[in-house]
Formats: sequence, structure tokens, C-alpha cells
Amino acid sequence: MSALLNRLKWSLRRVTLDLPVDALVLEVGSGGNPYPRSNVLLDAYEETRERHWDALVHDRPTVLSFGENLPFKDKTFDYVIAAHVLEHTPYPDKFLAELQRVARGGYIETPDAFMERINPYKDHRLEVTVRDEGLVIRKKPAWIYDEDLVELYEKRAKAIITRETIPRHAAQFHMRYFWEDKINFTVVNPEVDATWAPPAADTNTPAQLGIKAKLRLLILGLIRQWFSQGGRNAKLDILPLMRCPKCHSERLERKSEDEIVCNGCDAHFRIGHNVFYIH
Repeated sequence: MSALLNRLKWSLRRVTLDLPVDALVLEVGSGGNPYPRSNVLLDAYEETRERHWDALVHDRPTVLSFGENLPFKDKTFDYVIAAHVLEHTPYPDKFLAELQRVARGGYIETPDAFMERINPYKDHRLEVTVRDEGLVIRKKPAWIYDEDLVELYEKRAKAIITRETIPRHAAQFHMRYFWEDKINFTVVNPEVDATWAPPAADTNTPAQLGIKAKLRLLILGLIRQWFSQGGRNAKLDILPLMRCPKCHSERLERKSEDEIVCNGCDAHFRIGHNVFYIH
């Protein structure tokens, strides 16, 4: 029974963030399954193998831009969620500085460093854990940090760990960090270049979903709809919250239904269906 409760508690973490109802919440790296409580979503790409080609969800105001240079004014948001995105950046100092610049507090989640070391992902550039109430970050010189360790793990233990142990004890294999005002972090090897090219993708198309996967997506969509602030999000005008990522001017103007212009540097940005392309 305890294992079942652990799995339920882990699943519910996405809908149990203790936030005031009027808090304005940004999610960075929202991807294909954003947190229901997020009011504004941000991701780098519409399509990417980094999220296994899952379709981008844009059921509320959504911005396409990069976490290392967020297109928002200082302290615009009360809270920022960054779940399973920090480990993708080769520039953790810039990424975390931007979270602190645009928000007053937030939540960060990644695979724990131990999990990443034995079970690395092709697009993950960092190992992250928590020590003494601060993040400890190690930049990876390649997608596999220790080839011998990974080979030993995959030969004997991977099937058991991924199918049995992690589902029952997911919290122990992930890093969760809540912060207010300031993110305490240390990059233990800042000299390492983590901008390496990842190995080729196994596929460049979404996987064909079976009945169970389609049912899961349907349930997730219903949960998002049930727990989100749909009415508030539909009325939210995010242009007054934004700044130009090129010159940092706050003088952005909507010229038409499908275009924003920066009056500081004359940069032009496209608007699609509920999506702002602010690269």
C-alpha cells in the first residue's frame, strides 16, 4: 500500500502546488504536459526530440523563446515553474539568473544527479542535486559521463530500476527545489563546455500512440482543464508583461493580429494561434 501511496503522491505533485489564487505563474519548458496552475507557458521549440516529439500544448498564452533570455520584464511573475528543463541548458548560471529576474519565487525539478549519472539522457547537459538547501550542478562534458558505469548498470540493473524501483520511489530519483527571492546554487565545474552536439535522433517523428497512451493523454488533458484557471488565462493579455529579447526594450507594440514590433530595435515577431514567436 505504501508503494501505491508513493506513486499517487508523486502524480499529484503537479496539482498540489500551494499558490495563492491570484498569483501569476509562468512555466518555462512547458512542452507537451504543462502544469495546470501555470498561466503563461514558455518553450524553446514547437517540435523537438528533446521531449520525444510530443506536441506542444498551447491551451493558454504561450511564448516560444529561450530560458537563458526570457522575453519578460523584471519581477513580472509571482512564481515560475521549471520542471525537467534546467538539465537541458549548457548555461545554468544564465538560466537560473533569468528565473530570478522575472519571478519572485518558484519550483525547479530535474532528474537527480545519481539518476542522470547511471541513466543519462541524450539531450541532458547537467547533473543536478540538492545539498544544504542549494542546487549543486555539474556540467556534463558529453551525454554519457561515465561509460563504464552506464554499461554495468544497463547490463544487469536497468530493467529492474526503471520498471520497478523508480515507479515506486520516484521522489528519490528526482531533484525538487522550491525557492523564494533567490536560487542558491553552485556550478562545481564551470570550466566544462557543455555545448556539445547530441547524438543523432533515433527518429524525427512522433511515436505512434497505442490505446493506453491515448487514454493517458486524454486524462492529462482533462486534469489540466479541471485544475487550470481557464477563464483567467483566456483573458490574459501578456504583451504588457513582455520585453524584447534582442535589445531588452519594453516598448513592444502589436501591429496586427499576427505581428509584434519592438520600437526599440525594430525587431519583428510573429503571432500564431495563442503562440508568440519571440526568438
